Amino acid sequence: MDTALSPAVVGDVLAGIATPHLAASCLAAMHRVTPVTFCTVFAVDAAGRIEAVSAASSYGTTAERTAERYVAQRFDLLDPNMTWLAARKLPQRAQLWLGHQRADEVADPAYRAACYGDVGIRERASVLLLTPAGQRVAVSFYRSLAQPEFDAGDFAAIEGHATLLADATLAHGRSAMATREAVAPAFASRLLTLSLREREVIGHLLDGKTAKQVARAVGIELTTVRTHQYRAFRRLGIRTQKELLLRGAREAP
Repeated sequence: MDTALSPAVVGDVLAGIATPHLAASCLAAMHRVTPVTFCTVFAVDAAGRIEAVSAASSYGTTAERTAERYVAQRFDLLDPNMTWLAARKLPQRAQLWLGHQRADEVADPAYRAACYGDVGIRERASVLLLTPAGQRVAVSFYRSLAQPEFDAGDFAAIEGHATLLADATLAHGRSAMATREAVAPAFASRLLTLSLREREVIGHLLDGKTAKQVARAVGIELTTVRTHQYRAFRRLGIRTQKELLLRGAREAP
């Protein structure tokens, strides 16, 4: 669908590339077009490993907590978006589709409860991407029970922005890959075990921010930053920010 894109929408999406806030940027952009409650961005590589996750909510941290449950319980193995993409023949160039799923269409009760029922979600509309390398990406927008169902106009609006969302996600993924390649492989694999909020805090610390600066940037209390930092450091096997920076720079080319 050929649609003239608003510069404000484009700017919102592009602002999230290479930051922990890609889903928040996509959510802000889509709010200019049609009302939605959550946004999630999931990427799974050809080997089935979840390699990128971003989530945002119009209220609180509900989407982030839901995404953490999705990853921890490997709901991607039950997710119709990901299973459908996995069954597709690899294309010669990246291909896009639109997906739609209602809560009452989800067969698995645990998946349905975690991602729909427990958080009051009615349905989702998704931009689906499959790359020649086998990477599966879904950028999804969710409506709550308090909102009307998606209609033809909503689907047309999402379709009109599908290429922008896909290109931004691919650019974000390349940035994340470059970051992972700049650290020791074992250390990079440990980063993937962190929660979304822990990864966000660690990302700011790797940029050289202090805990106080992280608290301001993320919009949470300093004590909460310290808690996430402590838990992340334990999982990463380090004790200080200096050690974090050294580990991050040790394998840089």
